[in-house]
Amino acid sequence: MDYETQKRTIIHSGEWYAVVIRANKIMEYCMTSTKITVIGAGSASFGENTLSAIMRSKKLRGSTLALVDLNEQSLSIVKRLADRLNQEWDAGLVIEGYKRHQDALPDSHFVVCAIEVGARENLWQKDFEIPLKYGVRQPYAENGGPGGFVHAARNIIPIVSIARDMEKACPEAWFINFTNPMVRICDAVNRHSKVKVVGLCHQIYIGYCYVGLVLGDELGFKIPKGILNMNADVSQRPLRKMVAQQAVKRLDIRAAGTNHFSWILSIIDRETGEDLYPRFRERYSCFNLDFEPLTRRVYDAFGLMPVPGDSHLCEYLPWLSNPVTKPWEKYKIQLYDWELMASLRELEHDRLNKMANGDTTIESLLDSDSEGALEMIENFTCGGTHYHLAANLPNVGQISNLPMNTIVETPVMVDGAGIHPVHVGGLPPAVAELCRRELFISQLSVDAAVEGSREKALQCLLLDPVITDIEQAKLILDDYLLSFKVYLPQFWL
Repeated sequence: MDYETQKRTIIHSGEWYAVVIRANKIMEYCMTSTKITVIGAGSASFGENTLSAIMRSKKLRGSTLALVDLNEQSLSIVKRLADRLNQEWDAGLVIEGYKRHQDALPDSHFVVCAIEVGARENLWQKDFEIPLKYGVRQPYAENGGPGGFVHAARNIIPIVSIARDMEKACPEAWFINFTNPMVRICDAVNRHSKVKVVGLCHQIYIGYCYVGLVLGDELGFKIPKGILNMNADVSQRPLRKMVAQQAVKRLDIRAAGTNHFSWILSIIDRETGEDLYPRFRERYSCFNLDFEPLTRRVYDAFGLMPVPGDSHLCEYLPWLSNPVTKPWEKYKIQLYDWELMASLRELEHDRLNKMANGDTTIESLLDSDSEGALEMIENFTCGGTHYHLAANLPNVGQISNLPMNTIVETPVMVDGAGIHPVHVGGLPPAVAELCRRELFISQLSVDAAVEGSREKALQCLLLDPVITDIEQAKLILDDYLLSFKVYLPQFWL
C-alpha cells in the first residue's frame, strides 16, 4: 500500500494520531535544509543561551547556522565558539559568519534578531538622564516613558531594513525578535513589512517565581533564602530561577497582556487540576508586605496579579513620576545598574572568548536556555507540537478587547504549520484600558520613527503617562533628537 493510500485509510478510520506521526517522520527528512540566521550574534547573551541551545539540538543536525554581527571582534568570538561546539558536541551543523545581514539572508527559514544600536548601557543612562534636565524623572526608561520612545527609535530603522531585505531574500522566513522595546520592535516589523514576526521574552518566569514564593511551602517547593526583589540584580537571578523551575513543573499559569505588562489570568495545579488563584489571593494578602510593593498596590486596585515585577511594571503607569511625592522612593524602584552591567558584559565576552580559544571548559553551556527560539525552530521545522508560555504576536483576537493587529503577549502553540496564539478572551476592562493606551503609544512611536515625524514623536511623548507638561515634552524631544542625531538621521532629513 503506497503512502497516499495509507493516509486515506488512516483518515477514514479516524486514526488521526497516526497521521501526525507520519507527518513528523516526513518533516524529519526535510529538516536538513533548515537555515537559521542570527543577526546580532556577537551579543554575550546570545552566545551563552541561544547559540549553545541550538548547537545541542539533535533535530537540527544538518542545518546551517549563519552568524551575523557588525562588530568583527564579537563575530570572531561567537564564530570560533560555534565551531568548537560543533566539533566537540558533534552538532552536525554548517557554521557561517557574516558582517552584512544581506549576505546571510538568502534561503533563511528563521531570522533571529538580537541587535542593539549603540553601547546599550551608556545610551540607556542618557535616555534616563536627559529628561531629568527638564524636571522629568522616569521610573526606568527602557521600554516605556520618553526613554522607551528614543530606545525604540534607535533600533527601529535598522530592524525594518532587515525585515525589508527579508522580503526579497527569504519572504517566508519567521523573524524571531529578542530586541527591546519588544512591543514596538515587533509592531514595526508587523506593520511596516510583510514578514511574519514573533517576539520572545523570559519575563513570564517572574510570574511563576511570584506564585512559587507565595504557595511554595504548601506545594513542597524548596525556597532558597535571600530573594529580595524581582529586578535586574544579577545576584538574585539564580535564586529566582530555582523557584520558577519548580513552579513551571507543578503549575500552569496563563498570563496575557503586553510585553513587560502582562497579567496572570489563571493558576492551575497540574497534578490535581485545582484552581489555585483563590488560595494565592489568600496567601498573598499576608505575604511579605515589603516585597515588590508596587505590584501589590496594583494587584489590590485591579484585582489581577501583574507578572513583570516592579521595575518593569512601573514604566507603563501614571503614578510613578510625581516630583513632589517621589513615589519611586515609596515603592523602592531601583534603576538599572548601568556601570555594573556594562562591566559584566565585558567579562562575559572575555569568558566566551576563552571558551572559543579552548582555554576553558564549555560545560556550563550544557544547561543554557534559548528563551524560546529553539522551541520555535524545532517544532516548526520538525512538525512537533509545543505549548509556549508566552510570546508576542499580532492580535488576531487572542485578547478580544485589545485592538486588532497590535502586538500582544499570550501563550502560543507551535507546530509544523507555524506559531499560533492561544485565545484567552478579554482582560478586565480597567486592565485592558491600561494596555490599550500603551499599545497606541507604541504604534505612534513606531510610525514616528519610520516616517521621521517630529509631530508624531511629540504626540507619543504627550500621551505617555510619564509626561505631564507640553513644554517639557518639547524640550525632551529636541534634546533627544540632537543628542542621538547620529542614530536618528530620519528626523533630520
